[in-house]
Amino acid sequence: MPKPVFADPSPDRLVVALAYDGLCTFEFGLAVEVFGLPRPEMGPDWYRFAVAAVDAGPLAATGGVRLMVDGGLDLLDQAGTVIVPGWRGVEAPVPDALSAALRRAHGRGARLLSICSGVFVLAAAGLLDGRRATTHWRYAAALSTRHPAVTVDPDVLYVDEGQVLTSAGSAAGLDLCLHLVRRDFGASAANSVARRLVLPAHRDGGQAQFIERPVPRPSGTARLGPLLDDVLAHLDRSHPLAELADRAGMSLRSFLRHFRAATGMAPGEWLLAERLRRARDLLEAGDAGIEQVALACGFGTAATLRHHFNRRLGISPAAYRARFRRGVP
Repeated sequence: MPKPVFADPSPDRLVVALAYDGLCTFEFGLAVEVFGLPRPEMGPDWYRFAVAAVDAGPLAATGGVRLMVDGGLDLLDQAGTVIVPGWRGVEAPVPDALSAALRRAHGRGARLLSICSGVFVLAAAGLLDGRRATTHWRYAAALSTRHPAVTVDPDVLYVDEGQVLTSAGSAAGLDLCLHLVRRDFGASAANSVARRLVLPAHRDGGQAQFIERPVPRPSGTARLGPLLDDVLAHLDRSHPLAELADRAGMSLRSFLRHFRAATGMAPGEWLLAERLRRARDLLEAGDAGIEQVALACGFGTAATLRHHFNRRLGISPAAYRARFRRGVP
């Protein structure tokens, strides 16, 4: 296989995605979409992208797609980030050569990122022992059973362990990829990529390693939609549970059931998450004081805002602003 020649010899911005026979096309496409498309608006320091073949010979991907690649596993020796876009099966063996290449990459400081079932490749290489990791909820029990040294968290969209990052089901790979863009280039760059993808820019919650809420489910959303929209428009106000149920025209018990069906959370959890989301937006985009942000988001006092920020995100509002203020790399 021909080796690509890159103008910039630095490996820091080179993202290498693995390709294998039986490749998970969607997961691979996520990596290409975020890291492999030309983005001249991002300047000359943006990522470079290459595809490394795990297997010899023609490679087939799900859906009848045939692949041409840039090289073999030797590309991992140049990579700053290696992406494992799924794997061909929970019980499918991981080639020794792939495990060795991943360990070499990890040993010299490359970041390793798995999407969905790709976590089994990292686990087989021993790179998740003693770490937290996640995968699609269907595979969580199998991951725990096959790799007991891994601490599996099935209730999050992704886990960032610094040099090793894992995502849950397929679409959560986008959340993790955007999170990595945010880590590398800041909030403005992540926002720009997310706009092109027509996605929220920061479901990751800023510095928080984990998204602590499930993806909202659509059932019941239409019935509660106007109420939720009004609450979001007035987060600075108090929203007692009994009042929300009355406005929805439901008994309290029925309201709680429909609310959880629509959002995946209890009303108090949802309201806190949305207030934190709004606070992050205000801290990123403006110069309002912490007290003003607290009032605008319904926290009442700066002390209450700091408490929830530290408890949920592991960072103070002031530190979050310094790190993620839009326009600051």
